[in-house]
Amino acid sequence: MASGFLGIDAGTQGLSVVFTDEELNLVATGEGPYDMLPGLDEGCYEQSTADWESALIVAMKSLREKLDEDPEVLCVGISGQMHGEVLADAEGNSRGPVRLWCDSRNESEGDELTKLFGVKMPKRITAARWLWTLRNQTEKANSVAHITTPAGWLAYRLTGQWTLGIGDAAGMFPIDQSTLDYDSKLLTQFDDLTPDGTPTLVELLPRVLKAGEDAGQLDENGANLLGLPVGTPVAPAEGDQPASLAGSLIGSAGTVSVSFGTSVCANSVGDRAFEGVSDCVDHFCAPDGKPINMVWLRNGTTFMNSVVEMFGAATGGDRNSGFAQVMPQMLAAASDCGGLLALPFMDDEPGLGVGRGGTAMLVGLNPENATPGNAVKAALLSTMFNLKLGSEQLDQRGYPRSEIVLAGGITKTPETGQILADVFGTNVTLLDSAEEGTAWGAAVMAKFRRLVMQGQADDWATFLKGLSSAATTQFNPAAEQVKAYQTMYEQYKSLLSAHEALDQSLNG
Repeated sequence: MASGFLGIDAGTQGLSVVFTDEELNLVATGEGPYDMLPGLDEGCYEQSTADWESALIVAMKSLREKLDEDPEVLCVGISGQMHGEVLADAEGNSRGPVRLWCDSRNESEGDELTKLFGVKMPKRITAARWLWTLRNQTEKANSVAHITTPAGWLAYRLTGQWTLGIGDAAGMFPIDQSTLDYDSKLLTQFDDLTPDGTPTLVELLPRVLKAGEDAGQLDENGANLLGLPVGTPVAPAEGDQPASLAGSLIGSAGTVSVSFGTSVCANSVGDRAFEGVSDCVDHFCAPDGKPINMVWLRNGTTFMNSVVEMFGAATGGDRNSGFAQVMPQMLAAASDCGGLLALPFMDDEPGLGVGRGGTAMLVGLNPENATPGNAVKAALLSTMFNLKLGSEQLDQRGYPRSEIVLAGGITKTPETGQILADVFGTNVTLLDSAEEGTAWGAAVMAKFRRLVMQGQADDWATFLKGLSSAATTQFNPAAEQVKAYQTMYEQYKSLLSAHEALDQSLNG
């Protein structure tokens, strides 16, 4: 019987599981789909906890079909999309649909809490969502006994315990670096905003755990969901971004994990906590509690993917055939895209002051440069340039960046790592496990929990360093390309400065 670790990731577009051997080599994967709930107003995004559990069963069935025999799972790791507001009553029953990270209903509450705390509280942070619920769904709020995240919900359904890894917990409410727990001073300030008779927020939030700590074992319900024995250990459940850091083997300052997907995240372990408020920078925690500085872009690769699919559809193909045809042309296109520039704002981009979407565009088209390769490359570069704009806020404060580890869907075209290296002038590393991303990161956390239980590990960063021999591909910046992209970046900043006028022209 094969023995190893199970990693679970409940993402925005579906749930994935991975099984690795004891050395964390990938053995098999499985997936289970789900969608947003239909019929919601613009800006509203919700999912059902029941859909996550159904997808978990489907994903485990898919994984088992790829194995010769049932695996021996030594420990289970969990990750999930951060910031979702999962509400449950005292009996542990879900109190209805879950508002996700991309739901925009509580922007004003995020702004209000940021001003009150003097700490960045993006609109997607769970506490801002809860403040909105208190004010707008009072009857539901009065029945709530527990608040958690998608990963925290799965942890509860597998173990019966309301716990959460410190990274995901930091996406619910700010963490005090001196105690590695929720900031008690800010909790008091938050409770001053809530109606009389409402439970304090600390009574509702899950218990905070660091990597390697005891998050319980599979109970009977968890064993039935996974088809594994009761008593199988479970690692602290983490958010997708801390799990991405784990999957990128990043535990100390200087190395940045960059994930390109529906959204884009650049996470770096800080050598110190971030002070003050920056529109471009969010701050959370790594799985061991070290501060994370995160540059987050709502507009990820969606615009580029849409352009690719548009060209694929024009030739009668489907989504996959579009990528097969166009991505080689994108890689072959000139650094300056023949003079094309793009803006990727299909949605709003709070960190860059873009208040609404609908302004994604290509500019500079002429008969010579109007090619699929140029158009797609300009779309990709627009997202990379936005990431660079946000990262410069950290550069100005002296936070180190010596290496970028690339993950996410973009790694299906690994040569994009060279483009990123040239845009940032920084070495880029692509792990062979990059496509599995956060699910593999969950398996990494499961192995650390197992070693801690056996008394064979106690320090997270040291553990990750010991895994750094994992197979990789390296991309080093080329001086001529760095210079070419820097010129294009300056042009992009000029275009971005005109965005407000473009928005007014399009949307009034």
